[in-house]
Amino acid sequence: MTSKLGFVGLGIMGRPMALNLRKAGHALAVHARRVNSMQPLSDAGATACAAPKDVAAQADIIFICVSDTPDVEQVILGDGGLIHGVRQGSVVVDMSTISPAATRRYAEELKKRGAEMLDAPVSGGEVGAVNATLSIMVGGDAAVFERVKPYFEAMGKNIVLVGGNGAGQVAKACNQIVVAVTIEAVSEAIAFARRNGVDAAKVRDALMGGFAGSKILEVHGQRMLDNEFKPGFKTKLHQKDLKIVMDTAHQLGLALPGTAIVAQHLNALMGSGDGELDSSAIIKVVERMAR
Repeated sequence: MTSKLGFVGLGIMGRPMALNLRKAGHALAVHARRVNSMQPLSDAGATACAAPKDVAAQADIIFICVSDTPDVEQVILGDGGLIHGVRQGSVVVDMSTISPAATRRYAEELKKRGAEMLDAPVSGGEVGAVNATLSIMVGGDAAVFERVKPYFEAMGKNIVLVGGNGAGQVAKACNQIVVAVTIEAVSEAIAFARRNGVDAAKVRDALMGGFAGSKILEVHGQRMLDNEFKPGFKTKLHQKDLKIVMDTAHQLGLALPGTAIVAQHLNALMGSGDGELDSSAIIKVVERMAR
């Protein structure tokens, strides 16, 4: 059975994801804070809506992709939010990266209205969103996941149901820990090679063939060598994600010392006005400390 779909949040990630749903032939109602952000979707045959509640009134499954926990709260629970238009049996799928605890609270509020929620944060960046190759980490009920899975397949390739509500957000937080700490390690390795007077590009080539080889070393290592930090994934967003990690770890009484160091380096990048750079610019902080 084909469902009517909705999409709220049409930024650097949300717009190509929504366009891929339209390319797959699905009826789509959309909303974005900026009217001009909806134009490419309108041009592709989607219905532009004035508020999230209007999307919810037209759709059986509503996807969200916005920046942070307060944005998701506004979309779901705020004035004109989805909760004011959502229908019995509808599903809200949040593909943003936000707090696991907040996710569970939103799921509870939606259930009071007879609606289900999945948290389904993604990894793969703008390229993955455009090419429909995102990794999608899902939390929620298994039957609801199976209902939504065909639509996930229009946006991504590696789609995993991790557990109940909030489990997708936990998985994404784990992803951001691994990425951040690996970027830190690659930064330190390149700084170490350079201070020893050794060609860091050749060191990277050598490491790529062994256990140290990784996607981070391949992609971000090249960015560091080229001193080219056009985002992929902006420092300010990685900083936001690690704040979620550290806040959650604080609530749990869990020590994450490596992540804490990288979080501070991202804070330093923000303080030096580099929030719009790719987070591989962490090497700038490492090398400043080495002077």
